[in-house]
Amino acid sequence: MTLSPDEIERYARHLVLSGVGGPGQQALRRARVAVVGAGGLGSPLVLYLAAAGVGTIRIIDDDTVALSNLQRQVLFATADTGNGKAEAAAAAVHRLNPHITVETSPVRLTADNAAGLLEGVSVAADGSDNAATRYAVSDACFHARVPLVSGAVHGFDGHVTTLAPFGHAADGTPNPTYRCLFPDPPPDAMVDECARHGILGAVTGVIGTLQANEVLKLILGTGEPLIGRLLLFDARDTRFDTITYAWSPANPLTGTAAQDMAE
Repeated sequence: MTLSPDEIERYARHLVLSGVGGPGQQALRRARVAVVGAGGLGSPLVLYLAAAGVGTIRIIDDDTVALSNLQRQVLFATADTGNGKAEAAAAAVHRLNPHITVETSPVRLTADNAAGLLEGVSVAADGSDNAATRYAVSDACFHARVPLVSGAVHGFDGHVTTLAPFGHAADGTPNPTYRCLFPDPPPDAMVDECARHGILGAVTGVIGTLQANEVLKLILGTGEPLIGRLLLFDARDTRFDTITYAWSPANPLTGTAAQDMAE
C-alpha cells in the first residue's frame, strides 16, 4: 500500500528520519493501537499517535466530557462538555488527520470484557484513572501477548513503563508483569486519583507524550523500550529518575505458583 501525495507531505519529517523512513511509516499505518482512557493521559497520547500516522486507534472510554476535565484533557473543547469522550476524541482525531481510522468503545474496561476490547491490537496504552482498570488491562494484555505502555499521574508526579511479560530478558528470566511492580491493588482501586488528589495539568501532557513515544518505538522496533524500568517524573523539580524492577516469582501470572498450576 503506497502513501498518497497528501500523506507523503504530511509525514515528510518521518520519511527523511533515519529509523522511520518509508518502511517505518508503513508500519505505523498498519498498526492498530488500543488507548484505554481518553482523559489527561489519553489526550496527548491519542493526538501524537494520530499525528504520527498510526493507522487505527481504538479509544476505550465510557465517560463524558466535564468542564473540570478541560484543565488537562486537551483533546476536548468547551463545546464538547456533556458529550461522550470516545466520540469526541474520534472527532478530534479526524480533524487532525483524516487518514486515521478510529474505533470507539464507549464502555468501561473490566476484567470481564478486556479480552474482547483488546482483540486484534498490536500495542495497547493505558491512560486510565484508577488502579482497578490498570490491573484489568495489564492482565488482559499478558494473556493476549500484547505489549502495554502503562502510565499514571498523581499531583505533581507521574510515571510510565512498558510491559511485555510474555517475553524474556537476555539472561532467560521472564520480563516482569505489572503485578511484579505493583503486587496488589489498593483498597480504593476504583477511585479517580485526579479527582481525589488533584493534578497539575501539564504533568498529564508530559506522561501521555512519553507513552506515545514508547508506543511509536514499539511499532517501529527502534530504541530500548522501558521494559523492566519505571520512568519517574517530578514536575516540582523538573527531574526524571529511572528505577529498575524485575520478574517476581510471587506474581500470579508468570510466577512459580502459576507455573506449577500450568504443569
